[in-house]
Amino acid sequence: MPSTFHGLTRRKPPAAITKKKNKKRKRSVIAFPKMAPELCPEVEEVEDEEDEEDMEEGAEVLGFKLKPSASSRFHAIQPLGNLLLLGGPSSSANARDVGLGALRILPDDLLLDVLAFLPARDLAVLSSTSRSLYVFGTHDPLWRTLVLERFHGDFLFCGSWRSTYLASASRTLPLPPSETLVIRNFYSDYLFQSWLCASIEMKPEWLKIDNIERRRGISVEEFIDTFEDPNKPVLLQGCLDTWPAMKRWNRERLVRICSDVKFAVGPVEMTMERYFKYSDAAKEERPLYLFDPKFADKVLELGSEYEVPIYFREDLFSVLGKERPDYRWIIIGPAGSGSSFHVDPNSTSAWNAVIKGSKKWVMFPPEIVPPGVHPSADGAEVACPVSIMEWFMNFYAACRTWKKRPVECVCRAGEVVFVPNGWWHLVINLEDSIAITQNYVSRSNLLNVLDFLQKPNARELVSGTKDRVNLFDKFKTAIDASYPGMIHEVTAKVQEKMAEKKRPSFWESVTDAKAGGFKFSLI
Repeated sequence: MPSTFHGLTRRKPPAAITKKKNKKRKRSVIAFPKMAPELCPEVEEVEDEEDEEDMEEGAEVLGFKLKPSASSRFHAIQPLGNLLLLGGPSSSANARDVGLGALRILPDDLLLDVLAFLPARDLAVLSSTSRSLYVFGTHDPLWRTLVLERFHGDFLFCGSWRSTYLASASRTLPLPPSETLVIRNFYSDYLFQSWLCASIEMKPEWLKIDNIERRRGISVEEFIDTFEDPNKPVLLQGCLDTWPAMKRWNRERLVRICSDVKFAVGPVEMTMERYFKYSDAAKEERPLYLFDPKFADKVLELGSEYEVPIYFREDLFSVLGKERPDYRWIIIGPAGSGSSFHVDPNSTSAWNAVIKGSKKWVMFPPEIVPPGVHPSADGAEVACPVSIMEWFMNFYAACRTWKKRPVECVCRAGEVVFVPNGWWHLVINLEDSIAITQNYVSRSNLLNVLDFLQKPNARELVSGTKDRVNLFDKFKTAIDASYPGMIHEVTAKVQEKMAEKKRPSFWESVTDAKAGGFKFSLI
């Protein structure tokens, strides 16, 4: 790409705002049917209760319910289905094409990728040249990247990322005319879906299925035999009753005890107070998630107010001491935040305990790749939908026809989900939530972890540690020193189970000539 674009300064492409570097997000735009014009939000700064009621009715046409916080003050972007019913797409009918000039040949997602090269001032200048470029130039995800790249976590969120940048910048950027800017007859499935995903609530049918096994008060031996060894998910109840965190971890206390300490939030770090102010006002498709692996070292009280449930206390990675990969995180996020489909790092198993709020889980076994998710052949990269809500809109229904349905549940405060190694899982917060999660290695998945760490492309696959190349040798050496003979013992046990599965039963042997037995029939 040339160093300038029509006289505008080029900047480097933004870094992906995701938990892992190996995730690629791709918008899967669906063709929307014609819907009530009132659902298409306006840019006019006028409150009208009747218009808001009409928007809710329009959302019901598609079977969606708008969030109470959904913004009705946006551009009048309509789905392309509306344009088709007007007689077919044409540059005169779609205001998008009229205002883009030669750029109209670019798909919306590619045009936004081009605009992502621009610094803030040039983006603001460009957005003032036409109504269409105003729509694209004020697309909030562009400004989110600009804010995070320039101000990192030192900003106060002002309701939108563009407003936040303008409030935080030391110099004034060009603004659109002071009078109300009205944009009509603008049709784009891509931009409309982005707004819709940020504005709708979870459908009741997306929350209806709860087919995970639930247990309360089971022994450690029963957990291992029934769930950990067979690699099956389970929801455990009553494990957190003695945790001080269950009573103490409210936002007021967290802000007070964490004070000026900064926590990992996407690609930046923020204080707890600033993050809560952001999460209260966020109305975006992919809200930022506070996900910090060093929380217990940063604030000692946080580490002392919870304990590992008895089912997960064998953690063999602990033999590495300070060299072990990241393994525990505090997770805080508003409704709509969460983690799109992924497999936990380094072939570990995990547990996730909800302290406040509730989470919707969807899990697929290792041999089944979720619909809409496309891992690379070596597992180093995963292409998935742009947002969790988009996956539910476009792909959740496909699971209904599958013989092997995903395991689903809603995990509420005081409950723990066990995530076996290798399982694909998606998690979305249904309300403001606080949780603790830990990844661990036990005898049940020790061989899986060792096999993973010595793969030829371990450098690309291993995560959470600076030394990706030598982790296998360090871990195996430490296990042999701390638990002599364990690897041999676990290997022998696995081989015995495999032989047991292959061994024919009596009836199989007497009816199968290939087994060297005899055949007979009942008369």
